[in-house]
Amino acid sequence: MDRINSRDRALRERAEAVIPGGMYGHQAVGLLPDDYPQFFEKGEGAHIWDVDGRRYLDFMCAYGPNLFGYANPQIDAAYVRQLGLGDTLTGPTALMVEMAEAMVAMVSHAGWAMFCKNGTDATSMALTIARAHTRRKTVIRAKGAYHGAAAWCTPRPTGIIDTDRAHQIFCDYNDVASLEEAVRQAGDDLACIFAAPFKHDAFIDQAEPDLAYARRVREICDETGALLIIDDVRAGLRLARDCSWANIGVQPDLSSWGKCIANGHPISALLGSEKARKAAASIFATGSFWYQAAPMAAGLETLRLVRDTDYLERITALGQRLRDGLAERATTAGFSFRQTGPVTMPLFLFEDDPDLRKGFCFSSEMLARGVYVHPWHNMFLCAAMTEADIDGALEAAEGAFGVLKRQGPGLAPVAKLAFLSAGAR
Repeated sequence: MDRINSRDRALRERAEAVIPGGMYGHQAVGLLPDDYPQFFEKGEGAHIWDVDGRRYLDFMCAYGPNLFGYANPQIDAAYVRQLGLGDTLTGPTALMVEMAEAMVAMVSHAGWAMFCKNGTDATSMALTIARAHTRRKTVIRAKGAYHGAAAWCTPRPTGIIDTDRAHQIFCDYNDVASLEEAVRQAGDDLACIFAAPFKHDAFIDQAEPDLAYARRVREICDETGALLIIDDVRAGLRLARDCSWANIGVQPDLSSWGKCIANGHPISALLGSEKARKAAASIFATGSFWYQAAPMAAGLETLRLVRDTDYLERITALGQRLRDGLAERATTAGFSFRQTGPVTMPLFLFEDDPDLRKGFCFSSEMLARGVYVHPWHNMFLCAAMTEADIDGALEAAEGAFGVLKRQGPGLAPVAKLAFLSAGAR
């Protein structure tokens, strides 16, 4: 993409002067191909526009929050109506109670709900409640799993001291023996076990939860009195209209939610079973904007659409259409192209691509054809996508595979991916 005299390039240059590194977090400079836009102008339905006016079918969905389409008219109308009445007030509106009632009615393990702003808030609150409930300190979580950006769980340990990460034991996801060894190490101090709905670590193939592993996690928590926490911030409402592990018949004690529960408006939630209610009431957790009413209005409308539409069935069908079409085109072009995870949250990786040269080339060629995909992070489908969108993405992929095949061993190295070997996950 030619960035000469582009608005994006100008904004990058200005950002370098006033933002450390030019950008931070999951959009930090260097984490995506150089031709990817850093700044965007608008979103509508399944599409986004960068600041230079280029339009893309967006398979990142804002890293998950877009479930029913950018600028969804029903959801945004509910948000705007509440803005006219009041948003950040001295206390919450009745919408807080209504949102809690709606989520408790939807999620089978839940007896109560608390609201916050982002996924890190919800997972950190879950950890605090588990420790308050058990009066123990140790948490077990899977190696490579992402649970937020707080000091206790951030994937980048720069600036973090040992005590920030104390009382944590790591196991391998889906490995019962590894889990049981972690429990042995915890002894009588086990407060909780964190589990992702499925293995969705970056840079590696995703994996569905093994039923024996999930059941053993539940059994251990029951045997020890520890709490089972499902981190559904990323996958919530994309695999089920319930907590994701409800699909395999395993219920947690706590579940953290965020991303798409208000279709991109800023709100997240922690849901819990009755056994943890007293501990939840005993902790102090708050934020100046945690009672905001407008995101709750958007959340209630989002949950109504979750209940009343076939959104989940449609995005599942679209995801399967995409997966089948990509597999066919990759095979025709002669590539071993791995697609893992649920079809609603796909990850694309190439065989024999340790430094992601193929992945970056493929992603850049897709972008040049108007399709925004990610070379190493899972992606998302949204209910605003259509069969025509998927077919357009498949046409773009056919062209991208063709370019990749022609370039062959001449692909340039991905110089900025030092973080691959520096413990980014």
